[in-house]
Amino acid sequence: MPLAGKGMLITSMDVDAADEPDFNIWYDREHLAERVAIDGFLEARRWIAEKASPKYFCTYSTAAFEDLSSPAYAKALANQTEWSRKNIARFRNMGRAVGRITMSRGQGRGAALGVVRLRPAADGKDSLRSALTELLDPGRLAGIISLHLIESDPDLSKSLTEPDKPNPGAGDWYVLIDGIGIEAVGRLIGTRFKKPGAEVVSTGTYRLMWDLIKSDL
Repeated sequence: MPLAGKGMLITSMDVDAADEPDFNIWYDREHLAERVAIDGFLEARRWIAEKASPKYFCTYSTAAFEDLSSPAYAKALANQTEWSRKNIARFRNMGRAVGRITMSRGQGRGAALGVVRLRPAADGKDSLRSALTELLDPGRLAGIISLHLIESDPDLSKSLTEPDKPNPGAGDWYVLIDGIGIEAVGRLIGTRFKKPGAEVVSTGTYRLMWDLIKSDL
């Protein structure tokens, strides 16, 4: 399938404009490499908003869902560098989802990303998953490369900056749409995913900044 692995960590955040230069250098020169180096982590992809909030969005794929609660990952979280602690403290509107990649359809990945955040009803997950099976088929859609479903784990999806704060969206699902351009993914969000069978919490479009895979280290 287009996305390698079975687990995904999704993070998103804003930072004050004055802090962005240091934040971006940290992300590009330290943070992504540290995370991809963790046992079980396969790759990271970093995005910037075209029409979305928060401004920054990142996805980390892991070989197994269990890698997102492993001793190796816990050790990395408990031993942040001073540079990391400084920048993590700057996060605003931080989102963090730890989930299973339950569907990934298509071939390859694109430079534009559409994000549809869904909130399934407690008793409607099976029917929603069934409906999304058809909706996540890229078929011959112009400009669409692949589509993916990530189902968040409510117990693991906690904020790094406010871990004890209640999070009503901890069990939300994410549809990720890989495309060749913003127009194509935005059009699909506004048509196929306008009423996908669950509450749509938010939607957004992002442009790829860069990605890093294990073999790059």
